[in-house]
Amino acid sequence: MPKIEGSCLCGQVTYSSSADEPAMMVVCHCPDCQRQSGSAYSTNVLVPTASIAFEGDSRRTYVMNGASGQPVTRNFCGNCGSPLSTEMPAFGDLAAVKAGTLQDSSWVKPSIQIWCNSAQPWGPVSDDMDKAPANPG
Repeated sequence: MPKIEGSCLCGQVTYSSSADEPAMMVVCHCPDCQRQSGSAYSTNVLVPTASIAFEGDSRRTYVMNGASGQPVTRNFCGNCGSPLSTEMPAFGDLAAVKAGTLQDSSWVKPSIQIWCNSAQPWGPVSDDMDKAPANPG
């Protein structure tokens, strides 16, 4: 598996994770991921939040409360707007690195779809993955 590292579209913000491998890889259909991605879902590589190091002065954050009531921090580039990761304390202090920002995403293979109750009919994903109606138990 290649190193977990990547950047925004314009390259002003880069990141890397010291994690040897992801905790999991998921496709999320929640309304917030739909809005952030501008698509039907977000494909994510989950790693411990503390394992991610960002570089670049253009990184911005947007903090809101998630379904758990706990804060969710979305990291993005303030210059080009690319979403980079989402920090979720309620999800075991994992961060969801946006797979499309990885330097090499050829190895990404999500094994579960979450928030399927919010899935859009115009954005289907492979049916060979497990599914959960919201956050997995």
